[in-house]
Amino acid sequence: MSLLPFRRKSAPGISQLGGILSGYSIEVMPRTAAKVDDFRALLPRGTRVYIAHIVGTPIEEMVATARRIAGEGYEVMPHFPARIIKEKATLADWIARYQGEAGVQQALLLGGGISTPHGDFDNSMQLMETGLFDKAGFTHLHVAGHPEGNRDIDPDGSDAMVMEALHWKQAFAERSDAQMAIATQFAFEAGPILEWARRLKAEGIALPIHLGIAGPAKLQTLIKFAIACGVGPSLKVLQKRALDVTKLMMPYEPTEILSDLSQARENGEDLIEQIHLFPLGGIRTAAQFAIDHGGDATAPVLAKA
Repeated sequence: MSLLPFRRKSAPGISQLGGILSGYSIEVMPRTAAKVDDFRALLPRGTRVYIAHIVGTPIEEMVATARRIAGEGYEVMPHFPARIIKEKATLADWIARYQGEAGVQQALLLGGGISTPHGDFDNSMQLMETGLFDKAGFTHLHVAGHPEGNRDIDPDGSDAMVMEALHWKQAFAERSDAQMAIATQFAFEAGPILEWARRLKAEGIALPIHLGIAGPAKLQTLIKFAIACGVGPSLKVLQKRALDVTKLMMPYEPTEILSDLSQARENGEDLIEQIHLFPLGGIRTAAQFAIDHGGDATAPVLAKA
């Protein structure tokens, strides 16, 4: 079976994508969350909502957004970018604020999108080593995954450092009380993702994979984000599509890659625990895509009769 996401065939329907989209998570920022009147009109009950912490966003805005979304009934997982956290005391303060003001018990730990640390921390492993998350009783800790590598971590184009870090995180998961998982960068082709997941399994890395998928967006928007985020070989799929003038102005939808992943699961390769939607074309657009293709599993709390 071809694994190219843009092969010609009829779009997968609810029967094909409902299972793979069930339990999906999604990501917002404080400024995008502020544009949503009520998340219950968009998301299923209990959806995990990541809150991205962009450099320069005050912690007060992050905590207020977490409190608001948690108050509407959703599991909140704020980002903790290591390189923008100045010191252990700052990390402890953030944890205390999130817990005390928003009831947060989950965190995505990552290096962060800047090259020069603002303080003592350079990577997510250093955050875990403080012991503060375990001390606070966090129930879920997620870490970043890079199915196509990361040149910021491995400038030579290999994935040696990335894999070494994943082995360390696997070992940490075995001594932590928190449930851990890998939340990945987005990609556009199923084949390399599945190969990467098989490799992790073969190397003894058993952390569940929450696979990043770009939600519907204009092709130009996706290419811009993909280049900025260092998306690897699967970027060629978008570039190939851009050469077809009949598709250039058509919005991208991730139906094909999700169909391929769903087919792999049906064939017995249950390597991806759940999908994480990056709403690059807007949170309403991403949520509507899930509603349209996920059936009852993705119906929002305030679904219209």
